[in-house]
Amino acid sequence: MILLRRLAAFFWRDLAIARGYRGAFLLDLLEALFGVATVYYLSRFVESPQLSRALPQGGSYFAFALVGFAFFDYLSVSLSAFDTSLEEARTNRTLEALLVTQTPLPMILAGSAIYPFVLLSLRTLVYLAWGIFLFGFSTGEANWPGALAVLAASVLAFAGLGIFCASYSLLFKRGNPAKWVVLGISGLVGGMMYPVSVLPRPLQLLARLIPVTYSLEGMRAALLGGAGFRQLWPSLAALLAFAAILLPVSFGVFSWALRRTKITGTLTHV
Repeated sequence: MILLRRLAAFFWRDLAIARGYRGAFLLDLLEALFGVATVYYLSRFVESPQLSRALPQGGSYFAFALVGFAFFDYLSVSLSAFDTSLEEARTNRTLEALLVTQTPLPMILAGSAIYPFVLLSLRTLVYLAWGIFLFGFSTGEANWPGALAVLAASVLAFAGLGIFCASYSLLFKRGNPAKWVVLGISGLVGGMMYPVSVLPRPLQLLARLIPVTYSLEGMRAALLGGAGFRQLWPSLAALLAFAAILLPVSFGVFSWALRRTKITGTLTHV
């Protein structure tokens, strides 16, 4: 119960800050509509026999691209949520006070990411809702529990990469080229807007080394094909393996970076 109360405290803190920017919610709704409309009208001009054969369960390119467009943001938010929270705490002069409390470091990092992920989940639902009500996106066969399982495993895998980015931000304060490299590679080979199978063989092999590939494959199988947990297990297993490796390693790197900044006296430098 103490753990849940502490995590809830982080969430309500971020929500209280966000309430001062209510106009941003309406802008998010419009942004989602523009994004979905762009994918829809682009899909009307994309015709390729190879692409059609590569689509899961023979689905439409619009459905394929919309799922990739909507859920790729989880990787982007994972890479920025932790270091953005650190930067805000450093700017507000609350970082040092937070770190000297009895709150464990993993809880501080997890709590700082709750609000961005909740907000992103609401925005993802808006993306799907625009697609359903305006552009014929069908979820009649969707396996929603399976999609939630893939999403949870994806967040765990992506969080490890995000904590690495936070470690970089803690040490170097400005810029984070590693984040943009990960996003660039993931956007190119991860299957966001086209199937991995249409890529050259070397890029297909590279795609198997990044978690977003398995995340989007599993999400599409669950939402577009209604795949059961047995069919989703390869994607789930890969994502959980990424999480099992990345999370403990990233926590270790972040702890080292934190000790380093305390030694050098640069913890609260902006």
